[in-house]
Order: sequence, then C-alpha cells, then structure tokens
Amino acid sequence: MQAWRQTELSYEPTGQTCPPFAIQGLLQPGSSHRWAATEWQVHAAPGHDPHSVILFAPEHRLLISADALWENGFGVVFPELEGEPGYDDVAASLDLIERLDPLTVIPGHGRVFADTAGALQRARSRLESFVRSPEKHARYGAKVLLKFKLQEFGRIARADFLSWAQAVPYLQSLHQRYGTGTPMTLWIEQMLADLHQSGALADDGQAVEDLA
Repeated sequence: MQAWRQTELSYEPTGQTCPPFAIQGLLQPGSSHRWAATEWQVHAAPGHDPHSVILFAPEHRLLISADALWENGFGVVFPELEGEPGYDDVAASLDLIERLDPLTVIPGHGRVFADTAGALQRARSRLESFVRSPEKHARYGAKVLLKFKLQEFGRIARADFLSWAQAVPYLQSLHQRYGTGTPMTLWIEQMLADLHQSGALADDGQAVEDLA
C-alpha cells in the first residue's frame, strides 16, 4: 500500500480502479481494540484474500464479516482463480464464524442479517458447488469483475465495455483456463447475459447500465 504498486495490488491485472491512499496501521489477527466503548477482536479469515480479517464484539455478539460471509454466500476466492489453494481457507473461516456464534452479522456486501446458521448453510453449499466445479467459480469471479467495473462506468456503450473486458489480463487468464474453447467475446457475452437475467445490469443491445 505504501509503495502503491498497481500490479501487485491487483488493480491493473483485474482492470479495476482505486485511487491511491495511505494507511496508518494494520489490524493484526489475535489483537483486540476498544472502539466506541466496545471491545473488538481481530480474527484471521483467509479465503477471499489470504490476509482477510473479520471483527467480532463478544459483548454484543456482533460480527463484521467482510467478505468471509454474506447472507447468501461469500467473496470470490481469488487465490483459486490464480491457481493457488483457497477453498480450505474459506471452509476454515466459516467454521470460525460458527464457533463465534454471532447474533448479528454486518457483511462486506448486502444487508445486515441475523440468521447466521442459515447463511453458513448457504455458504457451505456454494463452496461445495465451487469445489465440484471450478469453472462455475471462475464464471462467478468473471461476473464480479464485470459488475464492479460497470458500477464505475455507470452506463457505457456495449462495444466499448466488451473492448475493455477483452483487454483485462485477469479475464484473459480466466478465459484461457475455463473458456472451454468458446471465443472470448462470446464467453463475455454469456456473463453479461447472466448479469442481465439476474437484474444486475440493463442491456438494450447498444449500451449496458449498472442497476444496483
């Protein structure tokens, strides 16, 4: 972060934009901090990223779960997309959250929720499906990158968005490994169709627009 190397921070390879910022310190797993009259524990929660952490307030059984657990899933397991193991870390992080037994969860994406048991069950089911089908996880990762960039663009000519996507190194790599011989343009078109069907974007054939 302090040197701000775009490639090492993944912004350049993934085609995403993040203005440089400075950090004042790191939250170390195993440490505790008192913020707003509440004691917070820092726990390692690798999976989405090897260095991810979650924050837990035992007094209130309140968890800030970041991308380790959402109401309906968890964040993309980027190590797996890069050819490194990560699914076991996801499973271990879900087990940790189960042991913490939070009453309320504030996820990195989506609404606050209280049904931790249900969320864990859904997350484990999704993890199992990704382990069985790495291609499914790769498509999920590709759609996340497309969606995040579209949130930045807001609305963009369809042809321009396809040109951007085809030039992104991360998407090129995913297509080479999981595209099953499908031309890259068609492969990306399939992702856009999935996002359109789910209501994540509008696509009138001329332009695509973020809807969330």
